[in-house]
Amino acid sequence: MRPDMAMDGKTRSLPHLEAEDLIKFTPMMLSRAFLECYIAGNIECSEAESIIQYVEDVFFKGPNPICQPLFQSQHLTNRVIKLESGMSYVYPIKGLNPSNENSALVHYIQVHQDEFMLNVKLQLFTLIATQPTFQQLRTVEQLGYITHLTQRNDYGIRGLQFIVQSTVKDPGYIDLRVEAFLRLFENKIYEMTDVEFKSNVKALIDTKLEKHKNLWEESGFYWHEIVVGTLKFDRIECEVAALERLTKQEFVDFFDEYIRIGAPQKRTLSIRVYGSLHSLEYTSDTGEQAELNKVQIEDIYSFRRSQPLHSSFKGSFDRTKL
Repeated sequence: MRPDMAMDGKTRSLPHLEAEDLIKFTPMMLSRAFLECYIAGNIECSEAESIIQYVEDVFFKGPNPICQPLFQSQHLTNRVIKLESGMSYVYPIKGLNPSNENSALVHYIQVHQDEFMLNVKLQLFTLIATQPTFQQLRTVEQLGYITHLTQRNDYGIRGLQFIVQSTVKDPGYIDLRVEAFLRLFENKIYEMTDVEFKSNVKALIDTKLEKHKNLWEESGFYWHEIVVGTLKFDRIECEVAALERLTKQEFVDFFDEYIRIGAPQKRTLSIRVYGSLHSLEYTSDTGEQAELNKVQIEDIYSFRRSQPLHSSFKGSFDRTKL
């Protein structure tokens, strides 16, 4: 199975897999391969290079190499769909488990491709909005026990996502309440004082300047840069510098451009998963009339094939030395 195969495809494929299929697949898996290495810890650069060279020799050289290098055309590149500016996409779907009463909503706002100043504006908004999101949607409206606002980073494509899981309300209704919250939250952004703005900026800078707690955490930071292909190993310093230059008006302009309801560059995808308690609402949702600047996705695979893609940061596979 492909690693990017959707869950419904996996559930349909698994019952047909046999032990013999795995036996046949194992030698094919390493017939051609690409290695990407990162070594961390108390080790000299020359030692790390020696280890990597040894691994490469075992895999690709010698009298009986384990595998052959991938052809250049075989290198996989992860690319993310580029949602259209000013558009809202809705994907209603039934939950895979018919006995699960929980419904769920992922309200995703795609914002930008990795860039330091835009990154910190998005991070600052998340910092400011996270607690009010929980307060309004979870505590006041009691829409669902699980209620989160988080950033999302898909191979360098940055965005926000509201996640709510609920048995109380259906995801279509919750989606409307997320948008109502964003309308309500506009005043918080516009009325923020200079003192409040600077306090939030300082809090974000302080968080960024916290040292990695352990080698695992530090390695995760560097490995993510390698896997995504951004290779911005000075990211922390550059984003702190961007925060120090950021003005309140620039932050408000960012909100107006990408996040507020009706923002000209706003791109939204709402994934509505209907549990068993909301089957009637699912039927109603899928039968809704088309609206201006709103697309209802019926076939997710056809949708994916028909959309443009963001460029990939994986421009080359040359060895990178830290």
